[in-house]
Amino acid sequence: MTSFRELLRGGPAAIDGGLASELEARGHDLSGSLWSARLLRDDPSAIRDVHRAYFAVGATVGISASYQASRSGFERAGLSSSEADDLLALSVRLVHEARAVAQADGASQAMLVAASVGPYGATLHDGSEYRGRYGLSNDFLVEFHRARLEVLAAASPDLLAIETVPDVDEAVALIDALDGIDIPAWLSFSCADAALTCAGQPIEEAAAVVAAAGIAAIGINCTKPEFVTGLVERIRAIEPELAIVVYPNAGRVWDGAASVWLGAGADTLSSAAVASWFESGVSLVGGCCGLGPVAIAEIAASASR
Repeated sequence: MTSFRELLRGGPAAIDGGLASELEARGHDLSGSLWSARLLRDDPSAIRDVHRAYFAVGATVGISASYQASRSGFERAGLSSSEADDLLALSVRLVHEARAVAQADGASQAMLVAASVGPYGATLHDGSEYRGRYGLSNDFLVEFHRARLEVLAAASPDLLAIETVPDVDEAVALIDALDGIDIPAWLSFSCADAALTCAGQPIEEAAAVVAAAGIAAIGINCTKPEFVTGLVERIRAIEPELAIVVYPNAGRVWDGAASVWLGAGADTLSSAAVASWFESGVSLVGGCCGLGPVAIAEIAASASR
């Protein structure tokens, strides 16, 4: 089976798209602090079906529904720690199951299972993942992330998709928490513009931290598409050998207080932009919030040209 590092070296490829937004498009109510993770408890087959849909249109990586999931979040919803861990593990198993179905249906591209690791702010359900700077110690963040990482790693994903990280300080804590976990990862940042993370640090600083830690790839995700080219150019300027993954959102802005996306956005990415990202050496392109299977099918077609 293709490994994650082999996939990165193998040329342009598509990854999946937004999970929660696709679930909502299919009629599921994701209100509440658990967001898409609620369906791990209430309707796991719905999550598996979305993963299957992305693999069916050519995605090479399926990202689990564990982005906003945590022991503390599930415990606030009335579950025990062991039940929370079971649901975290289930999130990875659902991607494995979707891959098996896609393979049985004839999908032939490489298909890897990624365990999503969201930032601490995502568990607060108040938009903090687009601000960072929580006022918490490195030790606290390391302990928080380590607990989830150990459970997710035990579920045997092919890689860890550490994503929507707003803050280089949290990235350092995540890297510390990865110590001893022998699974490749990408570490992906949410960015405020074409130069800075959402917490206001230069993307070059983030790239240097990722490269120094030996992380397999740096990512840009849940960021407006128009910012991606500038961010990639800045990363390339200081870390030309570092693999890059990009999966922007549909171009809307998240209102954390109201828990809604604001603005018109678009259902697909510009084909010219996607082609230019691949031409610049970006290894994997996908979509985040608001970009569904249609967008991923178009990216997969661009990757195969």
